[in-house]
Amino acid sequence: MSTFNRSIPFLALCLCGLLGAQQASAEVKMGVVNFQKLLEEAPQTKTAMASLENEFAPRRRELLTLQNDLKAKDEKLQKEGAVMSEADRAKAEKTLRDQQREFSRKAGEFQDDASTRRNEEIGKVQRYLVTEIQAYGNAQGYDLVLGDGVFFAKGPLDITANVLAVLATKPATLPAAPAAAKPATPPK
Repeated sequence: MSTFNRSIPFLALCLCGLLGAQQASAEVKMGVVNFQKLLEEAPQTKTAMASLENEFAPRRRELLTLQNDLKAKDEKLQKEGAVMSEADRAKAEKTLRDQQREFSRKAGEFQDDASTRRNEEIGKVQRYLVTEIQAYGNAQGYDLVLGDGVFFAKGPLDITANVLAVLATKPATLPAAPAAAKPATPPK
């Protein structure tokens, strides 16, 4: 857990004390969001994960086919190895080992690529959810909305379900990221 996340409860208490001192007669409206639950249940997360499944399905099928082929070749070698000549058996074993290494390499690349893309998509969803929480908090008149670092909150403070309800009314796909600004070229 980062130092930032550990300091959230302390900052919240300080902020509450500050707000309480400044607005002694005014009530402070606070809410709590279970960000993990929001991330798991948001339709935008489900759409992003389905998109990733579709993106990686062809490679997954290819790996499954290679795995089944290797299994069949191994079984054939086990059955016929005893009747093969020493040279043929050694050649078949070497070919099988080479193909197994190639399969392992491709499987590793697949896992790396899938993890990288998943992290990218989860990052996009997280950034989107934060902006939606901020918009919801502002629209509903909250003074403070807390997330990670909260160990207890009374039911009325938990606005996770409310934010999820708003998210359900939004498009399940994330808005396109704004184009990155081109860096200014330094004068020569």
